[in-house]
Amino acid sequence: MLQVDALRSLKTLLPEGQVHTDRAALVTYESDAGLDRGIPEGVVFPRTPDEVTRVVCWAAEHSVPLVARGAGTGLSGGAVADRGGIVVEFSHMNRILDVDSYGRSAIAEPAVINLALDERVKAHGLYFPPDPASQRASTIGGNVAENAGGPHCFKYGVTTNYITGLHVVLADGSQIRVGGLAMDYPEYDLRGLITGSEGMLALMTAISVRLIRNPPGVKTLLVAFDSVEQAGVAVSAIIAAGLVPATMEMMDRKIIGAVEDFAHAGLSRQAGALLLIEVDGYPQSLDAQMGEIEQILRAHSGYDLRIAHNEEERARIWLARKSAAGALARLSSACYTVDITVPRSRLAEMLAQVDEICDRYGLRVGHVFHAGDGNLHPLILIPEPENPVMREAVHRASWELVRACIEMNGSLSGEHGVGIEKREFMSAMHTPAELLAMWDVKQAFDPQGILNPGKVFPPAKAGDLAPFAGYTARESIAVPVAGGGPQIGEVFTPATAEEAAQGLVALSHARRSVSISGAAVPGALPEGGVLLSTGALRGIKTYAADDLYITVGAGTPLAEIQDFLARDRRQVPLISPWPEATIGGLVSANVNAPLRMRYGAVRDLVLYATVALADGRVIRTGRPITKNVAGYDLTRVFIGAYGTLGLLADVTLRLLPQPRATRTLLIPVEDMRRGLLWARQLLPVALVASAIVLCRGCKRPAVPDSAYLLAYTAEGLPEDVQAELDQVRQALHSAGAPATLEVEAPSGSALWAEMLGSFPAEALHLRVGLPARDLPAYMQDQASVLNAGSFVADISSGLLYAAHTLEDAGAASAWVAGLRKPALAAEGYALAIHLPSRFQGQIERHGYRAQGWDVMTNLKARWDPASIMNPGLFI
Repeated sequence: MLQVDALRSLKTLLPEGQVHTDRAALVTYESDAGLDRGIPEGVVFPRTPDEVTRVVCWAAEHSVPLVARGAGTGLSGGAVADRGGIVVEFSHMNRILDVDSYGRSAIAEPAVINLALDERVKAHGLYFPPDPASQRASTIGGNVAENAGGPHCFKYGVTTNYITGLHVVLADGSQIRVGGLAMDYPEYDLRGLITGSEGMLALMTAISVRLIRNPPGVKTLLVAFDSVEQAGVAVSAIIAAGLVPATMEMMDRKIIGAVEDFAHAGLSRQAGALLLIEVDGYPQSLDAQMGEIEQILRAHSGYDLRIAHNEEERARIWLARKSAAGALARLSSACYTVDITVPRSRLAEMLAQVDEICDRYGLRVGHVFHAGDGNLHPLILIPEPENPVMREAVHRASWELVRACIEMNGSLSGEHGVGIEKREFMSAMHTPAELLAMWDVKQAFDPQGILNPGKVFPPAKAGDLAPFAGYTARESIAVPVAGGGPQIGEVFTPATAEEAAQGLVALSHARRSVSISGAAVPGALPEGGVLLSTGALRGIKTYAADDLYITVGAGTPLAEIQDFLARDRRQVPLISPWPEATIGGLVSANVNAPLRMRYGAVRDLVLYATVALADGRVIRTGRPITKNVAGYDLTRVFIGAYGTLGLLADVTLRLLPQPRATRTLLIPVEDMRRGLLWARQLLPVALVASAIVLCRGCKRPAVPDSAYLLAYTAEGLPEDVQAELDQVRQALHSAGAPATLEVEAPSGSALWAEMLGSFPAEALHLRVGLPARDLPAYMQDQASVLNAGSFVADISSGLLYAAHTLEDAGAASAWVAGLRKPALAAEGYALAIHLPSRFQGQIERHGYRAQGWDVMTNLKARWDPASIMNPGLFI
């Protein structure tokens, strides 16, 4: 219990009315939307980041737990103060701070309602895709804390795919920014760790999100099946055809009846299952998309196909879908929602298991779920919620459901989080080494353990001295292999993750540095160290066509993966400037081509990895599914870490269909300012664009000779591509641009790769990252510096790649400073991605210190205590 003096001092930190300790107020905050309870000892209502800092500093001084809370719509007890302490209620921090229509970004305080943000940005022709069923009430801060999903995840991804930066207060009271409005900051991806961490790592005060163009056309269809199994087969057939609907949602008969009584949406009560499918894009493509889907549905026993004729009918259908849990109140006084995810191909099997398990415990269950991404939400009716026998039956049934899901390589939580509800199940899904890796993250951020303690990790058993059940002492892991492992001066080529981990342990004890390479390159041995080659970690390990993922060894060349997938007209939407590049190297360096604007960045395409840590642990960072919030998202922090935290042994990647059409418009540009102006005018058009690039030095034979070249690529369905390029031509014509040349190849991303691949090895290479809205002005201001060499600008991502050959170190430093100083002033960066040996030690690679530096160094020290992994690249 808190001392009276401590509570009294808390009340002096904030203005009157912002701290509550009376019993009536505290009871209001004893639960979220789940079943767990816990009375806090106080509730505070900060209004500014400085007020949050005051509360955190006070809590650190008094060792008081802090539990962040938004709208209280969570379903796993994540915002419940089961260990007492203070609830930090963010409801007053509810402003949208900025909407940038050109840069396609927004900044919001944590208590902004999800739907309010989406409605605000739609006024600018933009769209924020993550839309959990609770979006009418849930906050952006809560969505980030739980990495919320929603029905549109199959096409658009989950919350983490749209978070570019966070302003947070750490457990020591320091305010820092992780990420930001620029892309690919050269620092560990701490925002990826904080997203989905359930308030255990930091308190958010502002959130930067990326937006996409609001699709101009949408069509919604309902189709009936005799069973959920039939509907599941139809979903797989749609995916196999290379179609990507915006959403595919399913309801069974019990749910259909309940929501129809509530929403009166005209649902077919006789159907065994209803599938809700939505396609979006240009109006010109909707009929073709839906026509192809209808053929597939009818061929797989679908009937009573019904397309919404207007927005009112569509809204009524979606109200029915998103009101499923509430509508069940007509059938039972209480309902328990289970949240589990399995690979899509196991859906029918898992549904059968759910029914069998619930029948065995005498429980009635209804099904409503995201069929496109394998996220199930069995709704268990609890007619007597105070009956301890029934509560125990629900608990036991839930445990069996989770165990069955884990056995199918799924996740115990797809979008609701672990919180209190599922923390005891975590050791069933994660090995002790994986749980310890998560504990290391917690310690790196919050060593005192004041932020939402007791959540996520399995509770320690009575008498345990360890922080959580299943904890394994670090000393029992870091044991050198017999024989001492690799010797100095040799090339270490492990064939498995376990062999790599044991070798790294030996090298850690010998204090020998390790440089990682995709192959054993003669002359590449670091002085006094070891070259670790991933050449034996090569090949395709798992290809799951139905579940849209592939697992490959980290030493596998990207070209080999693409050739393999091309036979099924599938792809990993990545491209490399270097033909020999391995997937491990590209992921570790976070190499992103302009096509990220269409498909997402590397961090959006990697589902998980197997990693060998320098202390001997081998961990799997996730599962082969899109929706997985069972603990911290360890995958993100290894992307762009340049091998400094661990060795990627294999990588599991999300697959997409190859585009049915790809076309590029090439525009000669004589004046940089005009080229940037034209590019700026084209960005609002981009819906299926995969590149908008402006380059100097990328001449094409068929294009009139000019100082610069502007390229615009669109890819996807032929109707969408044609509609978009027609709009692009019209915009260019209105702006006075010269005639365009339309080609199938090269694409804008291929031009980007060609340019980077042609940068001279003796030249300095920089990657400049800026908020996208600032890039045109920056390039005009630094035109003389840029024109001294060659460059290619990824306009939509705010990224600029420049190269210049200079012999004199002073001149080289001046050239770098001329690009770096204004970039840093705009909250961007200028990273030296290639430093010739003559400049090593004379030009800083990063040129700035990340605000999360202390957390980065703490994490590095825990996973690589001898600091042997690619030393000097980050830490």
